[in-house]
Amino acid sequence: MGFAELSIADIAAEYGLKEQAVFELCDRFQINYKNERTCLALEDAKAIIMEILATKTNSEAS
Repeated sequence: MGFAELSIADIAAEYGLKEQAVFELCDRFQINYKNERTCLALEDAKAIIMEILATKTNSEAS
């Protein structure tokens, strides 16, 4: 599995989230991490980003 050049902190900053929110998604998807500088595997980063986008789309539709 390849690694994305995205850390937890990068994802949080890109989508305007607190790092804790991304940690919670990692926990939910059982993605291992050490801290906010942890670079995620490509598939893990995609899963988290897709979930963030789906949540934002659902909240905007309400």
